[in-house]
Amino acid sequence: MSLSASDRELLVLLRTRAHSPALERALGAYARTGEHAACWLTLGTAGALFDRDRMRRRWWRRGVKIVLASYGLNYAVKLAVRRPRPELPGLPQLTPTVSRLSFPSAHATSSFAAAYAFRPLAPGSLLYAAAGLFAFSRPYLGVHYPSDVVAGAALGTLVAGAWREEAGA
Repeated sequence: MSLSASDRELLVLLRTRAHSPALERALGAYARTGEHAACWLTLGTAGALFDRDRMRRRWWRRGVKIVLASYGLNYAVKLAVRRPRPELPGLPQLTPTVSRLSFPSAHATSSFAAAYAFRPLAPGSLLYAAAGLFAFSRPYLGVHYPSDVVAGAALGTLVAGAWREEAGA
């Protein structure tokens, strides 16, 4: 079986198993907080404004820059690859999307970049759990192939991991 066929098969599995109206609404609402990396930018901005420790405020600002860079790079890759969002007969997408482009998932990219960048400042297990739930929500809601979220998670992690230390963060 090809990667493309496996990707589609896993998408159908995620789109058809363990669904209920309440869970679909909850994951849809959760996913909307990740549009344009809004929740991560809000977290970082709040930390930069309200953390009492000057050095930590620098790290919060650094994290915001990483999230913005990962989001921008994600968009550039989307434009280069131009993979359309999945369409499954009889299984409509369960949440609106801001574009028709699918690869890589911006939710996964920005979430894994944020989890990596903010882990010196907040519990890494909670950050990665939130990032993982964003990634899972995308194929569950039918708006991304599983490979889109894997690629997004890898891209976000690479961007954050490659970010150099800044004197003024």
